[in-house]
Amino acid sequence: MENKEFNLNDIVQMKKAHPCGENKWKIIRMGMDIRLKCEGCGHSVLIPRREFERKMKKILVKAEE
Repeated sequence: MENKEFNLNDIVQMKKAHPCGENKWKIIRMGMDIRLKCEGCGHSVLIPRREFERKMKKILVKAEE
């Protein structure tokens, strides 16, 4: 499986869209769990890292260093 490198404040695309219709998520917390914030409605969700790595499709915008 390919290694997906992601960092804090990256904008990522998930396999399924949020119910509000937006498919862009910002990573706002990293650790054992990943907290994502929907770019459409601002709702945030906390999911386990392994589940996030499975459900992430691609990185749309890399965060500034």
